[in-house]
Amino acid sequence: MSITATSPSDPSAPAAGAATAEADRAAERVRRRRPSAVLRMSEAEAADIGGDPDDAAADELVLLNMGPSHPSTHGVLRLMLELSGETVLRSKPVIGYLHTGMEKTGEQLTYLQGGTNVTRMDYASPLFNELAFCLATEQLLGIDVPERATWIRMLMCELNRVSSHLLFMATNGMDLGAVSMMIYGWREREEVLRFFEKVTGLRMNHNYIRPGGVAADVPADWRTDVAGLIELIEPRLDEYDTLLTGQPIWRERLQGVGVISAAEAVALGATGPILRGAGMAWDLRRDEPYLFYDQVDFDVIVGTHGDCYDRYAIRLNEIRESLRIVAQIIEAMPSGDYRVQDKKVTPPPRSRIDASMEALIHHFKIFTEGFKVPPGEAYASVESPRGELGVFMVSDGTSVPYRVHVRAPSFVNLQTLPHLMQGGLIADGVAIISSVDPIMGEVDR
Repeated sequence: MSITATSPSDPSAPAAGAATAEADRAAERVRRRRPSAVLRMSEAEAADIGGDPDDAAADELVLLNMGPSHPSTHGVLRLMLELSGETVLRSKPVIGYLHTGMEKTGEQLTYLQGGTNVTRMDYASPLFNELAFCLATEQLLGIDVPERATWIRMLMCELNRVSSHLLFMATNGMDLGAVSMMIYGWREREEVLRFFEKVTGLRMNHNYIRPGGVAADVPADWRTDVAGLIELIEPRLDEYDTLLTGQPIWRERLQGVGVISAAEAVALGATGPILRGAGMAWDLRRDEPYLFYDQVDFDVIVGTHGDCYDRYAIRLNEIRESLRIVAQIIEAMPSGDYRVQDKKVTPPPRSRIDASMEALIHHFKIFTEGFKVPPGEAYASVESPRGELGVFMVSDGTSVPYRVHVRAPSFVNLQTLPHLMQGGLIADGVAIISSVDPIMGEVDR
């Protein structure tokens, strides 16, 4: 495979000054290249794309709308393609068909209710949305989460990374005609979602990670369940390798398709597998550790060519690394509280509500009025399966955020599409969209 793993002490990382200079040069290249890669015209202008009727070359240009069509454009994504034959000359992602307005909605909900909102942005990895929102809230509150709650958050997020990448494996296979991979990836993902349902009560959109900890402790037999997941999934990853990695048609469809350099990816703000696939070993879990990621051992998987094949191989191997982290969490999980014992933030135990009027009133006020957060602003970021997911939050001292803004990786990564697609074929465009792995609920938040 054209991938490598880097450890925290990897000496191959470029010097900061050289990296900055190269990033500046890449930004200039992207700036110069952008007019020829990005289709910039209104729909009225697009109607006149043929230009001079006597211009034979212009007559050969075709403007094609691709999408919005789920699942082939991974949700309600529309692409305007300027084609010469089957070659993509320029393209333009058109978004806004989902447009849920979740950021403004978040400014009408209490901090406790906010989790029910953000969990629906990236619905393939909802726990990461909840985590970033809660980390920002906890910064403003100035509270420390109990150790057990932090390890539980890591456990759930790494399993969510597994389920998200399994979904990618399934849909990426379907996009490229490997229908069997769709069945297999979906099969393994179902087992992870079954565990989520046991812990949180829901398969998706859990609202499980909450300010101060998590909604409930993990079941008594969680270690057996998680060990069973590892035992089930690890050998099947080897089967995926056999089915896809060395398959000649698979390689033909992915290798050398949708190439981007590390410097260009940085210039466009891309993160996650797109950036790591281009050869830059940047992972927030290692480079800006949060939770207890500095206490577990794992490798950051990077590619060498920055093509669709590297992005596929990275996600496949990141599943292995997440399972490796989960195995360490099984051993490291301490006893203790699963949420902070602060009555201003934490509702009373369910068992006390039936026996105590004070507990009932406390519960009622927490879930109707919420808790007040000191004035200030905070930014918290996590490494989601698609890259850096950040939440910027401003508090005005009330129980409702004054401002909520989300740095959604799918939204930022989507601007790489015109540059990845330029010069490729329409069929390559399907592979490239799949390799970016966008979630449109997060793009149109």
